[in-house]
Amino acid sequence: MSQETRTPDTISVALLKVGAREADAADFAGAFPILDEAQIASLRPYGTESQVKTGEVIFREGEVNTDFVVVLDGELQAVAHYGTGGDPVSTGFRAGQFVGVMNILSAEGAYVTVTALVPSRVLKIPLDRLRDVIGTEMTLSEIVLRAFLLRHALLMRLGTGPKVIGSRYSTATRQVLDFLARNRVSVTWLDVESNPGAEQLLRNFGFTADDIPVILVAGQPVLKNPSLAEVASVFGVKASSGHIEDACDLVVVGAGPAGLAAAVYAGSEGLSTIVVESVAVGGQAGTSSRIENYLGFPAGLSGQELAARAALQAQKFAAAILVGSEVQSLQSMGGFHMLELVGGRKLHARAIVLATGARYRRLEVPRLQEFEGSGVFYAATEVEARSCSECVVVVGGGNSAGQACVFLARKGLEVHLLIRGSSLDASMSRYLIDEIAKEPAITLHRQTRVQDMIGSNRLEGIAIASPNGRSDLKASGLFSFIGAEPNSDWLDGSIKRDEDGFILTGADAAPTALLLETSQPSVFAVGDVRHGSIKRVATAVGEGAMAVRLVHERLALPR
Repeated sequence: MSQETRTPDTISVALLKVGAREADAADFAGAFPILDEAQIASLRPYGTESQVKTGEVIFREGEVNTDFVVVLDGELQAVAHYGTGGDPVSTGFRAGQFVGVMNILSAEGAYVTVTALVPSRVLKIPLDRLRDVIGTEMTLSEIVLRAFLLRHALLMRLGTGPKVIGSRYSTATRQVLDFLARNRVSVTWLDVESNPGAEQLLRNFGFTADDIPVILVAGQPVLKNPSLAEVASVFGVKASSGHIEDACDLVVVGAGPAGLAAAVYAGSEGLSTIVVESVAVGGQAGTSSRIENYLGFPAGLSGQELAARAALQAQKFAAAILVGSEVQSLQSMGGFHMLELVGGRKLHARAIVLATGARYRRLEVPRLQEFEGSGVFYAATEVEARSCSECVVVVGGGNSAGQACVFLARKGLEVHLLIRGSSLDASMSRYLIDEIAKEPAITLHRQTRVQDMIGSNRLEGIAIASPNGRSDLKASGLFSFIGAEPNSDWLDGSIKRDEDGFILTGADAAPTALLLETSQPSVFAVGDVRHGSIKRVATAVGEGAMAVRLVHERLALPR
């Protein structure tokens, strides 16, 4: 097997090897930064120095690595197995560079094996101290987080790390891939429908189609058709900050922008805080490929990047985050509240912030459910884009639909945008309308709706109805962004909601309720789940921060 040694100036070669555009190499320019002497000096108090011999292993693929490693002298080499053929890809790290990707922050098994190429001296910073660095050293925090995120994207392009073997037509496969993508876990997806090597790999392990998805992780037992809880356990998607008490000052339900903002401000003001999230940190915003109009980021940022940064801030202020935990009921008595999780665990708190957000509505189209997860998608990320070829259809006239169109077009896909109205002006931000108008790969279809799905075992096209009658569009994917329904069914009658299920707050909820307070005192609602909310990330963040101020105000009042 050949071995390719990659250094920062040869990233473009690696990208071309996997069929990416050569221009994409510029996107990874910050993936392998070299720290200057002053920056290394500021890191020394957080770690310990050690000498490593030639050939000595720092950590192995599949092992949980809890150290952030900076090369002081010498050279280290990180080796990962490339793609389906097993050809290793290696990267050298010289003096001033650091080893690691996002998985170090979640105590997930390493994607690479790191050894010393020559006698070297390294600085090892434990995970808890790395969080201190990220929280206090602004310049270093920016460099490290940017490098981690870029390396994560590069790993996905190169196909290194754990493997998921499954079918694009398997709902279970789609659920696993979506769960991992939203939790920023890099995996290679081997599709048995299009990859002969995937089929052979299944046979080599003695598995059949009934066993998919099959997950291969170095150092771990092979997972056959696992539950999401099993997947979460193997990949370290779990509570993020040590022991979690079942009683606290504040429980935040939902880890989207609103919930994370509430956690950051509550933790920073000394409130013991637990965040409960059923799927993934970031919520619906975490699935956005690019947020261009968020204050302070003129170049834009991805939803995953925003979620990662916000989660680190929350952890910095000792907020505990429970991912994969779903709340099933709320009970309140005497100014105290009890949340029961699926599985029976109970959390007690003096105040609650409901930030459960909203889920996308489904199109009322025959056979829609048949293609969900195998052609019909409700998010547009790298994972979904890789599932499609040539032409796709996006339905919806809001910002989420616009962001999806631009992202998919830049992935080399022909995009058809369908809207019911005659214009995007009333529902989409001007910058997105302008981007769509400039992109030749995007075609806008006005006063058009989806009438039927075309295909047998897989989605092959969409039948549309317009003032000109019915016509068929070739499509390998349908991306639906047609509005949202609140994630509030679990509340039953414990909190007042409007006729559509959105939670009432302030004067709409009760005469004495505070601004974001619900009909239950000291229970607040923020973000997309709240009646009358503005569906914007910045607004959600603002409401999350405001809710904490109102929590203090409510708790200060006599009971």
